[in-house]
Amino acid sequence: MSLPKTYLQLLSKVTEDGELQMHFAEKEMPTPGPDEVLVRVEAAPINPSDQGVMFGWSSMDKATTTGTGTDTVLKAPVSGHGMKVMKARVGQDLPIGNEGSGTVVAAGENAQALMGKLVGVMGGEMYSQYRLIKAIMCMPLGPDHTAKDGAACFVNPLTALSMVETMRLEGHTALVHTAAASNLGQMLNRICQADGVQLVNVVRSAEQEKILRDMGATYVVDSSKDSFLADLTDAIHETGATLAFDATGGGRLASDILSAMEAAAARTPGAYSIYGSVKHKQVYLYGGLNTSETTLTRGYGMAWGVGGWLLPNFLARVGQEVAGRMRARVVKELTTTFVNEYTDEISLSDALQADVVARYNAKKTGEKFLINPQLPI
Repeated sequence: MSLPKTYLQLLSKVTEDGELQMHFAEKEMPTPGPDEVLVRVEAAPINPSDQGVMFGWSSMDKATTTGTGTDTVLKAPVSGHGMKVMKARVGQDLPIGNEGSGTVVAAGENAQALMGKLVGVMGGEMYSQYRLIKAIMCMPLGPDHTAKDGAACFVNPLTALSMVETMRLEGHTALVHTAAASNLGQMLNRICQADGVQLVNVVRSAEQEKILRDMGATYVVDSSKDSFLADLTDAIHETGATLAFDATGGGRLASDILSAMEAAAARTPGAYSIYGSVKHKQVYLYGGLNTSETTLTRGYGMAWGVGGWLLPNFLARVGQEVAGRMRARVVKELTTTFVNEYTDEISLSDALQADVVARYNAKKTGEKFLINPQLPI
C-alpha cells in the first residue's frame, strides 16, 4: 500500500514561562529497520498514566484551546510549585500515549510475519497516526479482534495479572485493591474469581460498590462510610489479606489499610506482641489519583512496608517467560476477562479541546475515552 510522506503526532511541553502546551507535530514517515514494524495506529486509550505526562502538574481547570485543525493547541497555566516539580521537562516536547493497537503496514526483513496483522502495542508515542516500533513490542491479536478490542491490551490487563503474580511471588495469599471499580479493578475481580484468589475491594461510593457486587465480588468496602475502617478490618480478617495495591497514592489510605491489617491480625489468639504481628504487611502505591502527601500514622507494628510499584519494573524483574505467559492469557481472554468498555471515541484534535479534556481528565468511574488517530483532524 502507498503511505503518506508525513504523519501527525501529539506532543506535550512545559514552557519556561509556566505554560503547558499540547500540540501537533508533523513527522516524516519512517522506514522500518530489520527488526521493526510500522503500525497504522487505529485506537489508543486515555489512561491515568497517560494524563500524568499529558498534563503533569498544570492547572487543567484553567485550560483553553486555540487554533483549528493541525494548528490546534491546548494550553494550561502551571503554578510555581508545578514548575518546580516539572523542572526536568521544561522545554521538551514529550510524546504521549502508552499503548494502542493498529495494523502493521510496513515491516523489516526479520518482521515480515507481522505484515498486515492487527497488533497491540506498548511502547509510548501512541497518540500518533503511525508508530515505528520494534516487532518484539507488538502483541499479535486474534482474527476476530478489532483495534478497539486491543487498544488497552497491555497496561491494565498486565497490571492486574502482575498484582496476582506479585502476591504469589512474595508469599501472600489474598489482596486489597483501591479504586476497585475502575476498568483495571473490574479486570482484577474477574481474574481473582477465576483463579480462586480472595480480593478486598475498596471503593468510594455506593454506586461503585453496586458495580462490583453485580459482578459477584464478595468483599467490597466503601471508604465514604463512617464504618469504613471497621468494614475493612472485617474483610481483611476474613480473607487474610496482607498485600494491597493503592491507586490513590496520597492521603492516609495506605496507612489505614496497614492499620486494618494489624487489627485483623490481632484477632488471632496468642498473636499479641509489643512489636506487632509477625506476618509482613505490604502496601504498594501504583497510582496518584490523590496528589497530596502520603501520610503514615504508625500503629501497625514493625513488620510492614510501603513502596512504589510500576508495571515495567515488575516485568523486568520476572523475565520473559512470565511476561509471555501473561500476554498469551490476555490475547485468549481479550473480550471476556480483559474487555474494555469505552464511552467516547475521539480524534487527535478532539483530545486538545478544553471541554473534552475536562471530561476525560475527571477520571470518572464508568467513563473511558478512546483516541482514534485515523479520524479526521
